[in-house]
Amino acid sequence: MSNTSSAARASAENRNSREPASARELTEAQRRAVAELMRVSPVADELGRRFAAAGHELHLVGGSVRDALLGRLGEDLDFATSALPEETQALLQGWAEAIWTTGIEFGTIGATRRGLRLEITTYRAEAYDRVTRNPVVQYGTNLLDDLRRRDFTANAMAVSVPDHRFTDPYGGLTDLAEQTLRTPGTPQESFADDPLRMLRAARFASQLQFSVAPDVVTAMTAMAPDLRRITAERIRDEFTKLMTGADPVAGLRLLVDTGLAEQFLPELSGLRLEIDEHAQHKDVYEHTLTVVRNAINLEEGGPDFILRMAALMHDVGKPATKAVGPDGRVSFHHHEVVGARLTRQRMKALRYSKDVINAVTDLVALHLRFYGYGRGEWTDSAVRRYVTDAGDLLPRLHKLTRSDCTTRNRRKAAALAADYDALEERIEQLQAAEDLAKVRPDLDGNAIMELLGIPPGPLVGQAWRHLKELRLERGPLEHDEAIAELHRWAAERGVTPPA
Repeated sequence: MSNTSSAARASAENRNSREPASARELTEAQRRAVAELMRVSPVADELGRRFAAAGHELHLVGGSVRDALLGRLGEDLDFATSALPEETQALLQGWAEAIWTTGIEFGTIGATRRGLRLEITTYRAEAYDRVTRNPVVQYGTNLLDDLRRRDFTANAMAVSVPDHRFTDPYGGLTDLAEQTLRTPGTPQESFADDPLRMLRAARFASQLQFSVAPDVVTAMTAMAPDLRRITAERIRDEFTKLMTGADPVAGLRLLVDTGLAEQFLPELSGLRLEIDEHAQHKDVYEHTLTVVRNAINLEEGGPDFILRMAALMHDVGKPATKAVGPDGRVSFHHHEVVGARLTRQRMKALRYSKDVINAVTDLVALHLRFYGYGRGEWTDSAVRRYVTDAGDLLPRLHKLTRSDCTTRNRRKAAALAADYDALEERIEQLQAAEDLAKVRPDLDGNAIMELLGIPPGPLVGQAWRHLKELRLERGPLEHDEAIAELHRWAAERGVTPPA
């Protein structure tokens, strides 16, 4: 490859010198696998031929190569090219089914072809002032320099199209085989350029279940405060990917251990110092990670960010509500109320959508409601309120409540599980009889206005809420009984129905 930098050559030589024989054998096998993959990918090869005919290089790069080697390549393909964005756009005209230029300021042109989404980016040699939140884009002149500016070696490999040459100057294939995250240059240099890469390391630990090299962890720990340079939206997006990965607990531990969590989710780190109310086998931090794992095991149909986030945040109110009684037992009264407020504040700061914030916050607020059911104190009214307050979140609340049982006392765990089984059965019985999912007053707003002879206004809403409370308390009312209750309520407020 022409224009190879001395730094790239030195890095490649150093990495090759430590490559074990098993990795060398794996390298050859996986090179053939990538070539075969590309051979049966006519879209990529067609595109490569168009660029080659115009005198430009085109390479499949980054996560696309990594995922191909892992056998999990999807429908999104990332390419790097020597062509400038305007030249790329011109080459796509008449070939791509759709083209978009939203990333053109960063050298990226997007396109679709035969169900594949393609992003083609001009070689980059970015310059950062290491103060502002965005890079100053500078176009590069060769593939090796472009690969060097990538976050991790496993993402710094390339396969040329259409001729399928494999390029791995920084030992990414070895690190992929060893399931280790390293940086092409020094981690200090990489993270100074873009501090979000530290959070991305934790995300890949979750998504790919890779370990992080010791020197990378050391740099993350020393440079964690640099994450403050990054916008809340970028942090949110990386954190969401971490939470929906295969093993978010690994990523969460890395965030806490390196101090990164302190920069955007300090409530998580704060749990390490709080001993739970059982005062037996785990602190609240370890309990929380266990609840996250339990919730994942109960998921159906793929990762559920709302459930996982509620599991992560369900006890964040404990530090502020910790109290020690005369008998020395620790309590956290009303921690679910405080936790819901802290959850809302933190997720707003991270710019999550209102719907997601409300769902997670409501689950945190409701997660303790079940406790006490086993003592036989719940009336049908209490069950109705539980279902109504949970609303569409009820299936997630079931999972969260079950996940929160982490005691090692088998008898206690079995009793809690049996109690919740009984509650779910009771909910099903009431739902079958009363359609709890659609609990409404026995009289609607129009009927209230007609029966009381009042116009639309606050009084109608007050009457509606009173009737709903009765519905929750006593179940469905006969029509005449509902009218009588409405008239009774109106008389107490001096409202006289029409004759």
